Amino acid sequence: MRQDDYTAQVALVLPESGTVAWDSPSNIALVKYWGKKPVQLPANASISFTLKNCYTATKLSFSKAEKRSVKVFVNGKEQSSFLKKIEIFFKRIEDYCPYVKNYAFKIETENTFPHSSGIASSASGFSALALCVLSIERKAAELSDDDFYKKASFLSRLGSGSACRSVYGPMGVWGEHANYEGSSNDFAIAYDDIHEVFKNYQDTILLVDKGEKKVSSTLGHDLMNDHPFAVNRFEEARNHMIDLQKILKDGNILDFNRLVEKEALTLHAMMMTSDPYFMLFKPNTLNIIHKVWEKRESEGIPFTITLDAGANVHLLYPAEYKQVALDFIKNDLIAYCQNEQYICDEVGNGPLLKMEHYA
Repeated sequence: MRQDDYTAQVALVLPESGTVAWDSPSNIALVKYWGKKPVQLPANASISFTLKNCYTATKLSFSKAEKRSVKVFVNGKEQSSFLKKIEIFFKRIEDYCPYVKNYAFKIETENTFPHSSGIASSASGFSALALCVLSIERKAAELSDDDFYKKASFLSRLGSGSACRSVYGPMGVWGEHANYEGSSNDFAIAYDDIHEVFKNYQDTILLVDKGEKKVSSTLGHDLMNDHPFAVNRFEEARNHMIDLQKILKDGNILDFNRLVEKEALTLHAMMMTSDPYFMLFKPNTLNIIHKVWEKRESEGIPFTITLDAGANVHLLYPAEYKQVALDFIKNDLIAYCQNEQYICDEVGNGPLLKMEHYA
């Protein structure tokens, strides 16, 4: 897909009004992207599990208008605080979807998980919105499924970098890498060359802190521009992408654990060694990590942890250990979770179209 291919035809006969709804999942990166170039291009390739239960449900109602207007409702209540980010997104996609200039939009959205707490709500939110917007175009244009999802991924990226990976399941790869055929900095690609054990891998998210992050991911990415360890980090990520490709194919869980945990801790190490430096760990984040390591060491159960840019801990494990994991959480880990809350999730298959009506 070339840059010109992202742009909608000017002469499209678009619907006067309608409603589209998509559920789009969050994702959890295994090899992390940290650092980006304008506009929303990654400094290194990344790969993620697409989640199943943590998703954003977005309904987009639209009608022709002289100029664009946007209203946003979150959990049924109008939220003007989200308008700035939404308007930036629409402005960025105007060159590729010029029709967004002439609609009045009503966006109704809700998450199945806490917003802005280290679970990728921007990933699921912007991918859901991009899918809704592009569905308007697909109604009028001949878009193959491949081109539809590729452009949806491209548009999602302009809202939130990691959102482009949420368009695909069970895994998404974003960022050009010689070992991943078809990979691109512009959009993510689906990745499914994986062992059976990883196709229903479990992710139980331990909610250490459900509040707003003290430091935004945008600031964190920007701090990589002058980071003293950035060059080495980007090279490490490139090599980890190669190593993980073989691990995923072979089903080597022990090597998977080592690589994924190293990636998670490196992400946070880069934050702690930036200028200004910052720490998103909470005391209970560390308590959970040490408990997981002790359990793995003493009983040989292949639990591993990963984290996004937040305090919450993702406990990853094969599906056959689900009951063991739940017992472990209830007996040993729940005391470290805010209000004893956690989310049971697993690898999923990507977004789901819920409603489509045009007039």
